[in-house]
Amino acid sequence: MKNVGILVCCCLLFFACNEGKVYDRFQHTPLSGWEKNDTLTFDVPPMHQSGNYQAKLAMRINSSFPFKSLTLIVEQTVLPRRNKYVDTLDCELIGNNGIAQGRGISYYQYDFNITQLKLQQGDSLHIKVRHDMKREILPGISNVGITFIRK
Repeated sequence: MKNVGILVCCCLLFFACNEGKVYDRFQHTPLSGWEKNDTLTFDVPPMHQSGNYQAKLAMRINSSFPFKSLTLIVEQTVLPRRNKYVDTLDCELIGNNGIAQGRGISYYQYDFNITQLKLQQGDSLHIKVRHDMKREILPGISNVGITFIRK
């Protein structure tokens, strides 16, 4: 019985440590290619508390991604005020030595800070992400995600 209690405490500590994350979602893209006109959307539910929130973008790629870097456009609309913030992310993915800068073995994960927003209780967000590369279809990107962390 004592071991069960220790196991329960460990599980609670594990699940309680989320670094203040209030939102964490991924959208899949076809590995055969993410088309330039395929905009990924994320709907962040209303915030429970007012405060400063760090927005982050995460991405998973594999070895079929043909470039060293990627340019993304991230549009964030804060509702209900409809304040719009547009960020251009220049994501360095492969170093000059040809080695992936991300974490992983066959799929590499990258995390990029977008912006820090001051949000009010009840504010929600509608986020759009699209690539801004000359090539219309980008192979090798499997997932793109958005995370919000309360600071």
